Amino acid sequence: MNVSLKRVRAIFVKDYKEFSRNYAISIMLICPIVLALLIRGIDSSLPLASVAATFANVLNISFLLMTCFAQACLIAEEKERNTLRSLRMTPATTLDILIGKSALVFVMSAIVLAAAALIFGYKPGNIAVFVIVIILSLILYIALGTICGLFSKTLLEASLSILPVCLLFTAAPWGALLEDEYPVFRVLDYMPSSQLVHALRLDDTGFTMGDVWKPLLLIFIWTVGLTAAAVMGYQRQLKNE
Repeated sequence: MNVSLKRVRAIFVKDYKEFSRNYAISIMLICPIVLALLIRGIDSSLPLASVAATFANVLNISFLLMTCFAQACLIAEEKERNTLRSLRMTPATTLDILIGKSALVFVMSAIVLAAAALIFGYKPGNIAVFVIVIILSLILYIALGTICGLFSKTLLEASLSILPVCLLFTAAPWGALLEDEYPVFRVLDYMPSSQLVHALRLDDTGFTMGDVWKPLLLIFIWTVGLTAAAVMGYQRQLKNE
């Protein structure tokens, strides 16, 4: 399936104009900045691993409240206005539409998270590992937001569908800490949010490729799985309409 950069750019520009007029969604961009400002001084006396874990949790919350939420609302808004159906009638392919509608959220999230990292004062030990983790996580949560948006008919439904996702993904790293007392919680350690915490801890405390391989691989598997689910979900809805 070919991807047309011209069509992707046209969808990107269209979404940017709509996003800039929707203050209810665009205001979510300040969430990472606010979190970084509120938390940046709390762990200044703690070991670097604790600072890294704290910033990882800032990222986890930001991915959900900003990246996932914005993507879900953009998709749901298209469905509510029936403009997504019109978009499907154009020569744009499935990948053109999904990449075009995801590119805006990806770019905005990357810029805001970079600003949040500067405000928080977080300095990654290995830039390459940090960038890979952030890129994979952005794609992962954009795919998750796409899925929530596709199965929502209105903006309100999309907003509500994010709540259980936020609860599960945000609480996973904390729930995994209880695995010694409650072995059933061990499964939460395999969530991408938990693996993000592990990756940033390793990044800042020194690691070998053997150490960092597991969190990167698990995040990659989650990213591929959710991206495939988002594409299949879009194609399924296309067939049902």
